[in-house]
Amino acid sequence: MQTFHLIKALVITLLLTSLYACNQKSNENVNKKSVNPQSAINSELKITNFSKSPLFDDAKLTNMVYKDGSFSFKVDGDSYELGSETTDAENKMCANSGKGQHIHLIVNDNPYSAQYTSEFDFDIPDGEHYLLAFLSRSYHESIKSPTARIAKKVVINNKSISSSEDITESMLFYSRPKGTYVGDDTKKVMLDYYLLNPVQGQYVVAKINGEVKELKKWRPYFIEGLPMGQNTIELTLVNADGSKVDTPLNPVTRTFTLKANPEENM
Repeated sequence: MQTFHLIKALVITLLLTSLYACNQKSNENVNKKSVNPQSAINSELKITNFSKSPLFDDAKLTNMVYKDGSFSFKVDGDSYELGSETTDAENKMCANSGKGQHIHLIVNDNPYSAQYTSEFDFDIPDGEHYLLAFLSRSYHESIKSPTARIAKKVVINNKSISSSEDITESMLFYSRPKGTYVGDDTKKVMLDYYLLNPVQGQYVVAKINGEVKELKKWRPYFIEGLPMGQNTIELTLVNADGSKVDTPLNPVTRTFTLKANPEENM
């Protein structure tokens, strides 16, 4: 009789041990399958090509002068006019400026300043700077033809350019996204940047909220699936082998904000 009880106790012990091991294995599998919230957000991220835009082949930006804290440019071209809305703006389904077409002025790796006239005041501290100015459509997409931009390495002295030379090295300048997007403008956010003097094989790597996207062709893109709140994009110019190009202002990082339309919460 005693032997029977011992065998029974042993069987119960083995059964309990087996059940415990199964539960542990099940928990391990659940943990392996779980993802953090940021990963779930990133899984919704989608990059698509921006729709075709008016080319403005004859648009020209020339005669940049910076003196006594003021810029002046000359804008030419029968098809392009500062302050006018780009003809396909309503069809783009992305953020558009009500003030129309404008100049993007970028100093070093700072966010651009939108300028809607060819003459304007602008403060630049003394010292050496990289300046890029290009003509933009009303929805902030850059005109990428060489005649529509000016790129210079300058020395500023007492609010005036004291020396200037062309930028000859490969460089990357960030343009969009920028600032705050609200309501429908959050659904499709344009990613646009400007490349100077790229050599064969170079391309841009975009890290969007930590998720890496390779942008092999210089063109604007739509970003869809971004979460509400603050987002971060890092752009890096890389060589054909994926190594970072050794050039000034590379990489560049921006944060921007998406907000739901307040009326949707009413």
